Amino acid sequence: MSALTDQQFMHTALALAARGLGDTWPNPAVGCVIVNDGVVVGRGWTQSGGRPHAETEALRRAGKAARGATAFVTLEPCSHHGKTPPCADALIAAGVLRVVSATIDPDPRVSGQGLAKLRAAGIEVLEGVGKAEADKLNAGFFSRITSRRPIFALKTATSLDGRIALASGESKWITGEQARQAVQGIRAQYDAILVGSETVVQDDPELTCRLVGYEGRPKVRIVLDRRLRTSLDRKLVQTAKTVPTWIYSTQRPSAALEQSGAIVMTLSADPDGFIAAVASDLAAKGMTRVLIEGGGQVAAAFLKMGLIEDIYWFRGAQVLGADARPSVAALSLDQLTKAPHFKRTNSMRLDQDFLEILRR
Repeated sequence: MSALTDQQFMHTALALAARGLGDTWPNPAVGCVIVNDGVVVGRGWTQSGGRPHAETEALRRAGKAARGATAFVTLEPCSHHGKTPPCADALIAAGVLRVVSATIDPDPRVSGQGLAKLRAAGIEVLEGVGKAEADKLNAGFFSRITSRRPIFALKTATSLDGRIALASGESKWITGEQARQAVQGIRAQYDAILVGSETVVQDDPELTCRLVGYEGRPKVRIVLDRRLRTSLDRKLVQTAKTVPTWIYSTQRPSAALEQSGAIVMTLSADPDGFIAAVASDLAAKGMTRVLIEGGGQVAAAFLKMGLIEDIYWFRGAQVLGADARPSVAALSLDQLTKAPHFKRTNSMRLDQDFLEILRR
């Protein structure tokens, strides 16, 4: 196949991989396309919960047509025995003659060994096709493996002057219906939604993904609540037996809170150490992509520590004034050069609101 054709088929595999974002943790979101004589004979992507793997799905759909074919995979096929047999072995057994892999799996159980196994079996291997996009797609999985933390994105809905609520805490609604629907689409691409205790106390949110057509697992709901202010009457607690709810605190939970279904992790640390400990624990629990939705204190804490990779900024058309609550609390900067810097990657109008997407 020509290099151009390789790129085209890998682009298809990457689009398939993106379908799994937010629903495959602790595994990466992978796409696979099986091509025989220029015809796609099998497609697959990592399924909900991380299994079956993309290669397994694509080979199942291809059947006997996989023999003599080329497999385009967005991440190096696994080579170790986990809860499922190695995908490298499955490709070999299927009689695939060529494998095009976008990027190497940093998991030390794989990390080049999958491609080495394919080569040892006489399969032609081409690496690096679509690497930049594949690395971006699984940045959260890579971060969990190499940095022991998931990647974090910040979603904020503000007035024109960057305020998220009146001084009283009233915030419904700063943005309109189209913007709120767009938020559901963003939530679908993340493993978990994180807020601070003030958001739980003031807004009593559900933090669920209500995107029409979404059939994946419920998003894990994470509350940072050092003083354990989350009360039993909050929606998060009342629905904790059906939707995963994790509360991080420095206080021990009451028996009633423990019996609610909410899982309380007790950490002992100062504010900065608390955030770092939360990030580490989330990675240990398999989280790869976490969306932060409030409030200003939480946003400031993660920004100060350089943990925010992306920002989704929804901006309404009203002005709330200096007495309203800011989207980001004090950063205590003494030099402009120390301010967190982001690059605008996209912007769009949503009725009377705007959405800007920024990347660090």
